Amino acid sequence: MSRDNSYVAVLSRKNEIMKQAIKIDYSKFQKGKIAFDYERMMSEATYTLEEMIDIQSKHAVGNTPLIELRNLTQLARKYALKGKGARIFIKDEAANASGSFKARRAATAVYHAKKLGYKGVIAATSGNYGAAVASQAAMQGLKCIIIQECYDSNGVGQPEIIEKARKCEAYGAEVIQLTVGPELFYTFLTLLEETGYFNASLYSPFGIAGIEALGYEIAEELLKKEGRYPNAVVCTNAGGGNLTGTARGLRKAGANNTKIIGASVNLSGLHMASDKQFNKKSFTTGHTGFGIPFCTLPDRSDVPRSAARPLRYMDRYVTLAQGEVFYMTELLAQLEGLERGPAGNVSLAAAFSLAQEMDEDEIIVVQETEYTGAGKHIQPQLSFARENGIEIKFGDPKEEIPGKNIILPSNPSLLKVKDIDLDRLRKSLIKNYVKDEKNLLVEDIEFLVKETKTDKDSVEKILKEIWEEEI
Repeated sequence: MSRDNSYVAVLSRKNEIMKQAIKIDYSKFQKGKIAFDYERMMSEATYTLEEMIDIQSKHAVGNTPLIELRNLTQLARKYALKGKGARIFIKDEAANASGSFKARRAATAVYHAKKLGYKGVIAATSGNYGAAVASQAAMQGLKCIIIQECYDSNGVGQPEIIEKARKCEAYGAEVIQLTVGPELFYTFLTLLEETGYFNASLYSPFGIAGIEALGYEIAEELLKKEGRYPNAVVCTNAGGGNLTGTARGLRKAGANNTKIIGASVNLSGLHMASDKQFNKKSFTTGHTGFGIPFCTLPDRSDVPRSAARPLRYMDRYVTLAQGEVFYMTELLAQLEGLERGPAGNVSLAAAFSLAQEMDEDEIIVVQETEYTGAGKHIQPQLSFARENGIEIKFGDPKEEIPGKNIILPSNPSLLKVKDIDLDRLRKSLIKNYVKDEKNLLVEDIEFLVKETKTDKDSVEKILKEIWEEEI
């Protein structure tokens, strides 16, 4: 009998397809009405930190340089109050195979797929992760399919995403390119079912645990260089896995007092699933269009339970304008001699501003860089923006309107982060979880406490506010 591959039929089989494609029974981690045992999932479904470091080291991943950015530190101090201006360090993840920190996620996932006997891996991603999976699949002898959402309905594609396709194909992967819309997840599920390949999801325990090695390295290297842990680590935040894994690795190294700060490009007003607005943005990742939704509802990913839980670890969340990140990309190249891709410089732009709030003897670490290339370079990105009616000018980035203009700072002093209210995000997360459920169990409350990094009183206060609003 032929299988029904209609959209409705395939989506109705998604849980069964996912279970076959990743070999994790997520149901065994469920507890209470809304809760699940996150730590049990992370410990049972992945590898120890030592095992992950070993896997990565055997596949050209990890042990990347930790570089002090002395010139950018001096520039930050020029605009800071006397005695302020923390030292800025950067973890140069462009040194990994495939050119980004995503190689850490891919190395573990592909290794696990091979261990389980899968013949190939599939990943649905428009970003660096596709190149990372393709690179690791080539290195570890598996086939690879990468599915990209890269065109609007007129067939116009984002330069950065097209660049990633080129890189994936260079590693021997098959790349399937789609227009923006719901067909991405449908195509992903259909191919998993047809091929029997492994789901190399960004959000599996393997994907997140792989980044723990990055956080661990930061702590250990700085301890060796400076005799202490960083005061703050800034992570570019999109789906939340980058921040989650880094924070967990820092904690495993003993850096329990290091402040974890998320940073995203402000793309408020642009809808990520809108065909008309798809090419109005100049960042394909590291922006609020992913960062905020995945904070408030982590389990919107391609696995039943996402291992990326950013609000469990985030101490502060800041945003920047597109122009500020492009500007910082040029500063990094011209002041430090490091040409790196713009998406990885989101956290660096944030660190430049945040360092000015901190004391001179403190240390702030930017936890990743990414490679740059023909389509990822800022010039094609800005040219593409102009072609799509976006005004490019110098001025005050505070006046930037996503989708209408990109404002490069006319002076470095204008590069300033804006804070996102974490309490508002926590309330949204709890509201998404409880919905119509009011008879929560003790384990549900405990779960929400951990999910929001707060306490029982704070969670119960938010629950009371939510239920009163519904009356």
